[in-house]
Amino acid sequence: MRHWAVPAPLAYDVVVAVSELVTNAIEHGYGTVSLRVRNAGAEVRVEVTDDNPAPARLQAAAEDDVSGRGLFLVAVLAREWGVSEDGRTTWVTFRVPAGRT
Repeated sequence: MRHWAVPAPLAYDVVVAVSELVTNAIEHGYGTVSLRVRNAGAEVRVEVTDDNPAPARLQAAAEDDVSGRGLFLVAVLAREWGVSEDGRTTWVTFRVPAGRT
């Protein structure tokens, strides 16, 4: 993130998203888990892929649940998030402020 001049607060959000998406892939997916992070100048895109075709879904956690809020957190922090057509890749994008590349 420093190499790409991503501001520290945004870099922390990206790290949280990576942690949540990779954790979800490990806990709910199967097979190989891969991570891809790309900088497109005005945007940082994170993609996490596993071999489970069941797509990640945003769900409400009960008040006393000890987990289940990660994807909600990702959705709040990111500009956009989604799942590929085949359900194997969950992606998230973050807008990089103008003047930063």
